[in-house]
Amino acid sequence: MLESAPMPLPVSEVERELTHTRRVRYEGYKRADGHWDIEAHLADTKNHDYQLKTGVRRAGQPIHDMWLRVTIDHNFTVIDALASMDAVPYPGGCENITDAYRKLIGLNLTRGFRKKTWELLGSIKGCTHLTEMLAGLPTAAIQTFAGEMKEERDDGAKPFQLDQCHALQTSGETVKLWYPKWFKGKAA
Repeated sequence: MLESAPMPLPVSEVERELTHTRRVRYEGYKRADGHWDIEAHLADTKNHDYQLKTGVRRAGQPIHDMWLRVTIDHNFTVIDALASMDAVPYPGGCENITDAYRKLIGLNLTRGFRKKTWELLGSIKGCTHLTEMLAGLPTAAIQTFAGEMKEERDDGAKPFQLDQCHALQTSGETVKLWYPKWFKGKAA
């Protein structure tokens, strides 16, 4: 039976069966003390019973259920970091790495964060899944701050989002249309 498309991808022309679901969610919170919490959650489930070395996980039971929280200041600097694991494939082994994520304290989400986190927590220095979730923290933080920060800064500096992706390159049509002051391309 062909499934319906829940998003704008074309429906598969080949019959298929869902066997694995990974959900990753980021949420941003404004705190009463003026800081911000960015939380990430990853959960892996199977549609069938799954045999692990440590036992069987029943269909729908999480194989991974992991959390990260960084607290940042208004400059995107990490002032606190926590990791936790509610479900892991290797109980007693996986959870032992959560304290390593305290190494995020002092890093800045907008200045070399992804590279630095790999240096600190990549490979056997961290958990593959927690470390993968770190990559989404900078953009989740920027989205959390959206609406809290002026797009046009009082000091005349370029808006932070320009030249951060292909659509907002200062030589492109989007910037020409919406941020003409910062357009650096050739006029059409």
